[in-house]
Amino acid sequence: MGTTDPSKWRSYEEVAQHLLNEFADRFGLGRVEGKQIVPGASGTNWEIDAKGVCARGEGFVIVECRRHMKSKIKQESVAAIAFRIVDTGAAGAILVTPLGLQYGARKVAEHSKIVHVTLGPNSTTTDYIMKFLGQVFVGLQGKLALKARLKIKVIKNGKITETREIG
Repeated sequence: MGTTDPSKWRSYEEVAQHLLNEFADRFGLGRVEGKQIVPGASGTNWEIDAKGVCARGEGFVIVECRRHMKSKIKQESVAAIAFRIVDTGAAGAILVTPLGLQYGARKVAEHSKIVHVTLGPNSTTTDYIMKFLGQVFVGLQGKLALKARLKIKVIKNGKITETREIG
């Protein structure tokens, strides 16, 4: 979870699932579904934050979100995801975090087919900075107000005879 405010980590998971679904094709996925339970070969069930369904429906990837704000994700945390991949028969995983992975965690991720996605901790579905697979994606929503003013000068025989402003 990474924070004591459950609404923030829950929102982070929902935003991550939405954005990963928007960029699903870049991960070789057809779609990304929300939180669900996936059975494991060990006889246990795993709650995953989201599920990426492979483009041709041939398998899935686990999506896990860790909104840790003070330190990068540790090796042990990534190893736990690696075990879920093996236990559920997933094709791999996507790990979404705001800060990144420690050195050992990166090594485990590379070995275990875990793609790391960096997503800002306060991202929304419209305002975000997301980095993955060597690319950066930015969403920004805002309002732009334009104000127009027109100044008219009437010139007769080289002299200004009248000036008007509109707007």
